[in-house]
Amino acid sequence: MAERARGRPVSRFRRYEGGDPLAPPVDVAEALDAIGEDVMAGYSPERALNEFLRRGGRDQLGLDDLSRRVAERRRDLVRRHNLSGTLQDVRALLDHAVLEERKQLARDVDMDETDRSFAQMRLQSLPASTSAAVNDLTDYDWRSTQARADYQKIKDMLGQELLGQRFDGMRQTLQNVTDDDRRSVNEMLSDLNELLGRHRRGEDTAEDFAAFMAKHGQYFPESPQNVDELVDALAARSAAAQRMLNSMTQEQRRELMELSAQAFGSPQLMGQLADLDENLQALRPGEDWTGSEGFEGDEPLGLAEGAGVLSDLADLDELAEQLSQGYDGARLDDIDLDMLARQLGEEAAVDARTLRELEQALRRSDTFRRDSHGDLRLTPKAMRQLGQSLLRDIAERVSRHTGGRDVRLAGAAGEASGGTRVWEFGSTEPWDIPRTVLNGVLRRAAGGPGAGAGRTIELEDIEVSETEARTQAAVALLVDTSFSMAMDGRWVPMKRTALALHTLIRTRFRDDRLELIGFSRNAQVMEIEELTGLDAMWDKGTNLHHALLLANRHFRRHPGAQPVLLVVTDGEPTSHLDADGSVRFAYPPHPVTIAHTVDELDVSQRLGAQITIFRLGSDPGLARFVDSLARRVGGRVVAPELDDLGVAVVDSYLGSRRARPGQAADGLGGLGGWASGRGFWVDP
Repeated sequence: MAERARGRPVSRFRRYEGGDPLAPPVDVAEALDAIGEDVMAGYSPERALNEFLRRGGRDQLGLDDLSRRVAERRRDLVRRHNLSGTLQDVRALLDHAVLEERKQLARDVDMDETDRSFAQMRLQSLPASTSAAVNDLTDYDWRSTQARADYQKIKDMLGQELLGQRFDGMRQTLQNVTDDDRRSVNEMLSDLNELLGRHRRGEDTAEDFAAFMAKHGQYFPESPQNVDELVDALAARSAAAQRMLNSMTQEQRRELMELSAQAFGSPQLMGQLADLDENLQALRPGEDWTGSEGFEGDEPLGLAEGAGVLSDLADLDELAEQLSQGYDGARLDDIDLDMLARQLGEEAAVDARTLRELEQALRRSDTFRRDSHGDLRLTPKAMRQLGQSLLRDIAERVSRHTGGRDVRLAGAAGEASGGTRVWEFGSTEPWDIPRTVLNGVLRRAAGGPGAGAGRTIELEDIEVSETEARTQAAVALLVDTSFSMAMDGRWVPMKRTALALHTLIRTRFRDDRLELIGFSRNAQVMEIEELTGLDAMWDKGTNLHHALLLANRHFRRHPGAQPVLLVVTDGEPTSHLDADGSVRFAYPPHPVTIAHTVDELDVSQRLGAQITIFRLGSDPGLARFVDSLARRVGGRVVAPELDDLGVAVVDSYLGSRRARPGQAADGLGGLGGWASGRGFWVDP
């Protein structure tokens, strides 16, 4: 408190949770890119987020990977083991005891021959059943000390196994069991059943639990803090013991039940364990008490080991459900990281924790919002981040195709002219540093204002670089949203292209006016969020005529701006608007539809629009039609590969911004020449 009072920072520590302490924070940008891609493919943002968490990232395992590892471990446990371990151990001890007894009978020369013969006959006539043979020798008077010890070991081992099934660590505690140990265990079971019985009736108190733990706490390494925690721990193992019994063959179950009466040489133990199971099943009916497993391996399991494996299988089933996230209200917080570390190792828990942190970071980072219907939507901030990522990708592609030169998608202030001018309020041009510093030096040398105050630069010293005037542009991006675009894999590239151009204009060319127009049977002006979230729908028609009507209206609304028309399509016009506003559809394209489309494109030319048509696909009929349109209006045709669509559209837009009126548009750093060299577009 004294440190805090003096204003010094107070260090806070928490338990180390594994993983690389120097690892970078979760990569939200990568996740946002993947989510945005799925959203543009038609997924809801909620589903896109869940799909990313399932797939994981470049260096991050996803839920599907963890689920696969859980399934593999479960399959390995079942295929590797069988449940005959305890029965095999009992048989081995019994055979060894009988062999040692026969040796002793043969060596004992002072023994009465009648007694020897009777003892040998009894050993030779033992039942084939292990349990029946053990029970048949209950009253046998062993002559061999080793044989007697082996037979007693059978009884002790059965008690250890039965208790080890239900109490974690009990088997190890009773390795060298004594009569005092047997009495102590019986007393603990009696007290435990009494405590659980009172708990079932609601009559127990905290003092009852404390007194029980003070007396018998050595049998409970889990250190439960109350009776409910005690019941949870015991019920899970008891249910596993019951599932193990259910998983045995009918013969194995019969043998085990008959042998259990010999545990510690006292049938009282089985009665107490039966009472314990009854109490636990009544207190925790939700545990799986009836399930079974089909073990098929060669590695035998004892009762305690088998209960542990069945408990592991129950954990793995629970983890599989948690990792599936297939239930209502599922969240990654539901995943039990301690259980995951116990079953798959610490690295798996670190991967799950990283996914949880990534989900939380995405939900906290203003990436999603709920609309009025309660549905998850990408926020404008997320859309901007996604658009910036697409622009970076486009810039890298352009740079690769232009010999690795630095290609910048900038230019909001126009191209530098080489001259300078005095800075004025509102100037956005960059400072001319040499001229500004020189002005400050000359002013101080002449004893001007501020010379004695030691200030190096005053406002009047600042000069900025002059730039050429940049014409404002009215841009109309017309994108084909007919079903063929989605059917042929062009849906997502089209949306990526629209988002990249939208981001470029909104962030670098804010004076330009962009209108996004989607056209299928009808055309409509769309916001970027609406376009990127648009689902493909079966709707006959490609109404380029309607789209051009909307584009020309946009151009007329901005008479002082340079019109730029960009059309992305994969089909010929098959519908148009009649004078009454109704839609006419015809396939093959009707001459009236073609005439209406051409007439409206002529209007775009008369308005002075720089026109570029991006033809997708290799349909010869479409190619001939588009080429003829471009020749008619003095426009360009670009036929990019799908991966290069965004590059081509952004390049065409930037080329139109740099072209002077009446001059053909050229792209970024000669990108048009690169495209032409690869046969991607034809300049009519």
